Amino acid sequence: MRTRRFYKITKTLLSYGLDDLIPARWLPWTIRLGRHALFWLPNKHKDKPAGVRLRLALEELGPVWVKFGQMLSTRRDLLPPDIAIELARLQDKVPPFDGHAAQRIIEKSLGLQSISDCFADFDTTPLASASIAQVHTGKLKKRDGELTDIVIKVIRPDIRETINADLELMETLASVAANHLPDGRRLKPKEVVKEYRKTLLDELDLMREAGNAIQLKRNFENSDMLYIPVVYSDYSRHNVMVMERIDGIPVSDIATLQARGVDMKKLAERGVEVFFTQVFRDSFFHADMHPGNIFVAKDDPRNPRYIGIDFGIVGTLNRDDKRYLAENFLAFFNRDYRKVAELHVDSGWVPKHTNIEEFESAIRTVCEPIFEKPLAEISFGHVLINLFNTARRFEMEVQPQLVLLQKTLLYIEGLGRQLYPELDLWKTAKPFLERWMNEQLGWRAIVRSVKENAPYWAEKLPEMPMMLYENLRQQHNIDERERQLRRQQLLTQKQASTSLFWTVLTGSGLICTTLLWNQSELSEVTIGSGVVTVILGIMAWRTRPKTTNSELI
Repeated sequence: MRTRRFYKITKTLLSYGLDDLIPARWLPWTIRLGRHALFWLPNKHKDKPAGVRLRLALEELGPVWVKFGQMLSTRRDLLPPDIAIELARLQDKVPPFDGHAAQRIIEKSLGLQSISDCFADFDTTPLASASIAQVHTGKLKKRDGELTDIVIKVIRPDIRETINADLELMETLASVAANHLPDGRRLKPKEVVKEYRKTLLDELDLMREAGNAIQLKRNFENSDMLYIPVVYSDYSRHNVMVMERIDGIPVSDIATLQARGVDMKKLAERGVEVFFTQVFRDSFFHADMHPGNIFVAKDDPRNPRYIGIDFGIVGTLNRDDKRYLAENFLAFFNRDYRKVAELHVDSGWVPKHTNIEEFESAIRTVCEPIFEKPLAEISFGHVLINLFNTARRFEMEVQPQLVLLQKTLLYIEGLGRQLYPELDLWKTAKPFLERWMNEQLGWRAIVRSVKENAPYWAEKLPEMPMMLYENLRQQHNIDERERQLRRQQLLTQKQASTSLFWTVLTGSGLICTTLLWNQSELSEVTIGSGVVTVILGIMAWRTRPKTTNSELI
């Protein structure tokens, strides 16, 4: 099976001429010889650009490789722009599997005798089908007898075995590339495949997705910007997830949105605000916000609200990442490149030994031509990409959380400008970031910190006198032990010096005795010298340091 699959992959890659993407000078003679040996697999698509050939090859290899191409399309720090743009066009259109098989999976996972025990009107024809799962509609029977419209997401049968097999082959190809390509170390193919493995396997666990959805819904409870459908966790398992069915307009259906009178400017600006709220307020953001996962509610066109689905991939940022990221954005707004360079060093994104002046100059070289354009025409996402590409020249390591952020920002910006071409993302985001920074660093931050920690302080306040006493007592004991240790060290040094003195004399006596012994027969002088040497040796032994390591502790 693995051999056949490997041959299928090799045949597909060669028939689309993907070996041409690697300069011949980079390939060792063994690989070039192997390519010539496969003469019956010529490039059948020489008339197509490299990016198109790569996209078509991935589509032919199947859903696992399609998703890999989709992920690669976000890594514009690794790929030429034309190839990244072409990979972004990959569409995950996968034929559905048998709906009756999906029904059996649901029954087995939930322990049902029949699907009708929990669900009414279950439709075996899937509503949507993707590479990892497909979705069916039905109605959930609640305990009070009420019926609720739901969708049931079901993982494809045997998909895990297929994914594991393809991932193993990907890892093999990545190892070959890393070991044989001159640029293999910079491109980090093994790390890219490892990152993809984690992302893909996380998507196979629908309980993880359910948890992400519940968290996002709690973060945006009663929000007029974003609605997250209800997840029925009691009816969800690792391969089955039951969720409220939503009624919305696909965000990519611009004609319908305009026909219904949706305020497109407000809708676009709210998309930006939703993104920055998730990132900076919640530190928990939907990292797969492409148009297929976003809908617009129908209830209030003048006050439009987003509906999000598919929560298999989320990103998180820690407190330091958020602060440095916000400060970086604001420094860019103000064209303070020195500040941008210093922030990269302070955050640890680039090494401490980085020359700030050189780094600042490199950033200015990249960004100043961009800022010559009107702000409304500047791509926020591409500025971030250019920044990361520049930082990589200064040994910046790939930050996984920032890669997810970059991908999501590109989605949001592209979506916003599709909805409202005049969208000025900079103007929309800057007040939000300034407000957030003031809340983090100003007096509001102090007040919030006091409120957050007040219960803990109140709990510990009665213990503080005893804790203070114990701390002082321990400090006193530590000081006393240090004094004893210093005294013991001085004594040991003194003993060592004395012992060394007697040892040197003993050695000298031994040498004299040996010389006298060799020059004459046994005499009184020789005997006297030997006696003196023995006495000196006894003194050296008696004055040796007596302190052991355990006594010094």
